[in-house]
Amino acid sequence: MIEEGSVGIVETQYFTFAEPPNEMELECGRKLGPITLAYETYGELNEACDNTILVVHALSGDAHAAGYSSADEEKPSGWWDIMIGPGKGIDTNKYFVVCANIIGGCKGSTGPSSINPQTERPYGLAFPVVTIQDMVNTQKALLDHLGIDKLLCVIGGSMGGMQVLQWVCSYPEMVRLAIPIATTARLSAQAIAFDEVGRQAIMSDPDWMGGDYYGKTIPHRGLSIARMIGHITYLSDKSMHQKFARRLQDKIEYGYDFVTDFQVESYLRYKGDSFVKRFDANSYLYISKAMDYFDLGQQFGSLKQAFAETIAKFLVISFSSDWLFPSQQSKEIISALRYNNLDAIYTEIKTDYGHDAFLLEAGQITRLIGNFLEHGHRKA
Repeated sequence: MIEEGSVGIVETQYFTFAEPPNEMELECGRKLGPITLAYETYGELNEACDNTILVVHALSGDAHAAGYSSADEEKPSGWWDIMIGPGKGIDTNKYFVVCANIIGGCKGSTGPSSINPQTERPYGLAFPVVTIQDMVNTQKALLDHLGIDKLLCVIGGSMGGMQVLQWVCSYPEMVRLAIPIATTARLSAQAIAFDEVGRQAIMSDPDWMGGDYYGKTIPHRGLSIARMIGHITYLSDKSMHQKFARRLQDKIEYGYDFVTDFQVESYLRYKGDSFVKRFDANSYLYISKAMDYFDLGQQFGSLKQAFAETIAKFLVISFSSDWLFPSQQSKEIISALRYNNLDAIYTEIKTDYGHDAFLLEAGQITRLIGNFLEHGHRKA
């Protein structure tokens, strides 16, 4: 049964462009084509064509942001279903919502697991390195295809927030409202370090085979460990204590061996194993590297200069317990926006959920986003 407030069963669509000899030039200097983007839409485009919201996802997300992917699902599988739907923060009774799987991904968009037309085999490491700017440029091509030349809003958390910031800098004339959540204008050395450990875990797995594992044994252990490392950074010390403390898993005393003792160990192994079933190891390498390269200040000369042409109004949201992208990094964004006399609201939400709060804190975020969008749409 379809839950009340759901967008229902949604069919993923596909857009292919940059067909040779008109390949897209990437930031790394190489060209790529053809390029396919998987995307979904929710709601209806109004007559004025001024109600489109582009939702951009984080590292492990995809185009399926809301609703059910099939009638067999017992509950909505969209990664941001708490936020997108009739009467929700992003109200599909009012707005036309677009979400596309990023280039470099593995959920229908062109990435390292896609077939290389020159070899008729999966790209593997022959796939070019892509950046946040490349992701945004492909989203722009999709919107052109859909006949959308103005966006009411671009919204996303974590790496999605990076795309939001890139959007308002690369295509300032298109974006009216911007909502970057739990994000940064440049990845810190600490965050890059965690990404590198994850990549090394994958590349050290003997089944990785230099990225040429398609049709063979996948690097299960390496990718699982990479996800375990990443997932720790998405939580907070307090949330982990509340959820697990030092409780044992299915035992009453220590095993004095290297089999699972603690609940937190079992939880991380479960997260790692389940991730392997739905994600490609090479995509993890490419997407994490794109995050590492993201630095708006370097790209435009300074962070203040990056927003010099921007005209959007901003709602910047951070979370008090987020130690991966701490609130100070959101405040740096706010400072650069206000230097350019841009209309910018900043809110730090008090929560124990850590970085993942944007996927979990439905109540506060719904009110913030819903009110910001409603006010911005009325002013359009």
